[in-house]
Formats: sequence, C-alpha cells, structure tokens
Amino acid sequence: MRSEETSSARREIARINPLDSRLAPLPPLGNELMLLAERFLQSLDVKSSSRSGYRSFIRPFMSWVEETNTISPTRQDILAYKRYLESRELSSATISSYLVAVRQFFEWAEGMKLYPNVAKGIKGSKRPRGFRKDPLTVDQVLELFQSVCRDDLIGRRDIALLNLLVRTGIRTIESIRANIGDIRQNTGETVLWVHGKGRDSKDDFVVLTPNALKPINDYLQLRDEKSEIAPLFISHSNRSLNKRLSTRSVSRIIHFYLQRIGVASVRITPHSLRHTAITLSLQGGASIQEARALGRHSDINTTLTYAHNIDRVARAPERKIDRILAQG
Repeated sequence: MRSEETSSARREIARINPLDSRLAPLPPLGNELMLLAERFLQSLDVKSSSRSGYRSFIRPFMSWVEETNTISPTRQDILAYKRYLESRELSSATISSYLVAVRQFFEWAEGMKLYPNVAKGIKGSKRPRGFRKDPLTVDQVLELFQSVCRDDLIGRRDIALLNLLVRTGIRTIESIRANIGDIRQNTGETVLWVHGKGRDSKDDFVVLTPNALKPINDYLQLRDEKSEIAPLFISHSNRSLNKRLSTRSVSRIIHFYLQRIGVASVRITPHSLRHTAITLSLQGGASIQEARALGRHSDINTTLTYAHNIDRVARAPERKIDRILAQG
C-alpha cells in the first residue's frame, strides 16, 4: 500500500513539477535536510528575529522527518505531517504557521532546483470562528484595577501597565517596546507612538487620555531614569534591575492580577486586555472604523467580528423565545 501511495504521489508531482517530469525517484534528503533548511533560512530577506521565528516553525517538521525515517518526502508525507500536527491538538494558527514554513521551504528548494515542491497547495488548518480569548467585563476591569496596591514603585508600574493596555488596546509586545520618549504631543493631544506587530518602526500611535496618562506619570515620578530613550516599563527586581521588561515578565504580571481577582483561565489571558479595549470601545459607541483604528487591524473583518459578537448578545433572539414561552 505504501509503494502504491508513493507511486501515486510521484505521478502527481510529475504533473505539477517539471523537475520530476520523467518520474525519476525523488532524491534522498535524509541527513541533508537540516543543511538545506539552514540554507533556506539564511536566504530569507528578513530580520534576524523573524528568521528565528521561521526556524522555530520549520523545526517540528525536521524532527518529524527524523522520527518517521522519511528519506524522500512526498506530498503524501506532507499530508501525514499535517495530520500529525492536528493530532497534537495545536491551535489552527500554530498548525498553519508550521505548514506555511514547510511550503516556503519546498518552494525555495524547487526554485534552487534541489527538490520538487511536494508541499504545493497543502492548505493550512481552518481557524475557528470568533476569538479564542474572552474580554473582561466592566466590573472585572474595575476589580482588576482595584486589586493593585500602588504604595510602591512596582505597584505603580503594574497599574500603569494594566491601565494602558485596557484603555488603548496596545499589544503586550508594543508596551515592552515603548520608550519614555514615545509619549508625545499630536494636534494638542498626548499620544504614545507604538512599534506594531510586523512593523519596522514606531509608525502609529494611540491616544493617551488623562485617565490613561495619569498612572504613567505617577509611575515615572518615582523612577530615577527618565531619559527619552529609557524603556517606559522596566524591571524592579534585583536580578534584572532597570532592564526593559520581557514579554514573559509582562504576561506574568498580568496573569498574577487576573488570578488575584479569580478570572484567569484558558479563555481569559493577558491578550484578553486587548480584546477588552476594542470591545469596550464598541460598547461605548465607537464606529467600526474608529474601533479598527484603535486596534490597528489590517483587515476590517477582524473588527467586524467584535461588532458581531456584541450585536449578537445585545439582540439575542433567545430572549424573545423566553418572552413567548412566558406568555403561554
């Protein structure tokens, strides 16, 4: 059965791949696969951090090839790898990222005339409708803020951070990248310039209302380092004193306070604060375009999902069912 599948796969490759038009056996990769993968990574015109991301996405495939003793990967092998990823109950986004890296690797290998593109047309995993994280309610936000003791430097930093995330919707990575000098004036308003996801520089901003700015100013008043190039949020522990917070540190801080008020779960995580900001803006009367500007969504359909969820709850037909049954 395996030989029949391999022959069928090779015929399919011959149909779509001129490199294998005479049904020649696929060249063995074996131990050379890791070397080719590294050549592929070095060929990418991306930042070193992005290259590291690609490496982490393609590494699971390399491990799978080794574990399954796959010498000459075929299209059927790529599909088997996809089924393996799905069996691990990974998120659809993670599976899709792994498969994108594999597709790009084989596309590069074919372009270099090293190996046919056996991953061509392999689809990613479907993303579930809606969001995997829930926003906080207004009462939960207020309780979150009240849970922070502001008597010391750490407390002032934490409330400034939590408050900023909820009131502006910036991502945790954007809060980490922020410097004190990124707080500026724009047409008479105080704004924070942000280095967004996938961007090369700080080319967009969020508005800092007085309620968003005050905790930041309270925090900075107690700080020794106040130069414009200093990180906005820093560590105050002995191990990494005065260094920029890491993504892990910010997530740990947020998770600590979510646990303190008893709402931390797989559905309410640090990323929920961003969902909360966009949801609250729409509930407060912001238009779709205004909410999109707040979230800086490249695709307006992302913003529309928030609006749909709010409208679905507000206009729930289930309540009409209750009213009809109550009249019976």
